[in-house]
Amino acid sequence: MPIEIFIDADACPVKDEIYRVADRYRLKVFVVANGSIRVPRTPSIEQIVVGAGSDAADDWIAERAREGSIVVTSDIPLASRCIKTGAEVLTSTGRRFTEASIGMALATRNLMDHLRSTGDVTSGPKAFTPRDRSNFLGALDNAVVRLQRAGFG
Repeated sequence: MPIEIFIDADACPVKDEIYRVADRYRLKVFVVANGSIRVPRTPSIEQIVVGAGSDAADDWIAERAREGSIVVTSDIPLASRCIKTGAEVLTSTGRRFTEASIGMALATRNLMDHLRSTGDVTSGPKAFTPRDRSNFLGALDNAVVRLQRAGFG
């Protein structure tokens, strides 16, 4: 079964890095967004424009993610859905979500949502750094190698 990469693309800062890694390993990439995003013109990269619903991109990805897939997202509920299908899930900073880590990530997300709604927390996420980009590239390469060793290709 081939390895496929699904990008939750609306706010993903590492699309170009994904394209390069996918080209090196000859992997299919699905760039999923609510609107049109510029993607390289190559048969291995497919742009998917979903409806305007708030979870339309998440639903499209979650319905197709499977064992042997890599999902790139910072959306923790989407990550949780994809882990349940057996997919590898990475954030754009290179953090790998697993069955063991996703529960705590969901709990932290829910707590932060609650604190923001009460006005206790007003800061956003940390700025994306070159180190984050480097960490992501290493994590993506490791995920591809891990899946190849498991018999996906």
